[in-house]
Amino acid sequence: METPTNLQYTSNDEWILVEDDLGTIGITDYAQDQLSDIVFVEIVAFEGDELGQGETVAIVESVKAAADIYMPVSGTVVEINEELADQPEVVNEDPYGAAWLLKIELSDPGELDDLLDAEAYQNLERDH
Repeated sequence: METPTNLQYTSNDEWILVEDDLGTIGITDYAQDQLSDIVFVEIVAFEGDELGQGETVAIVESVKAAADIYMPVSGTVVEINEELADQPEVVNEDPYGAAWLLKIELSDPGELDDLLDAEAYQNLERDH
């Protein structure tokens, strides 16, 4: 599984790339692999929404299961990846690139301290 070192991770398999006060959010390679073939992505947040850490921002459905995607940190949504509605398979093909879900303006950068680095994420205990 690919785990880029320039990202931070949640134990729920979300990632965030922080550049200045902007965060780009998506799901990990591990998550897309566990879900298998992604057939539907619904982003339930809208531009301008202020969301707290842990709030649901998207639902990803595959041939095997559906999964809620959560905010790794609090912030205001500044952009949504509209392409995923028509091309959900991109999540399987490029989870750390073209398959980003949304971009946020961080409201509490201190919450980044709650996240995992690549090594800690790779070392998580998995029940599957």
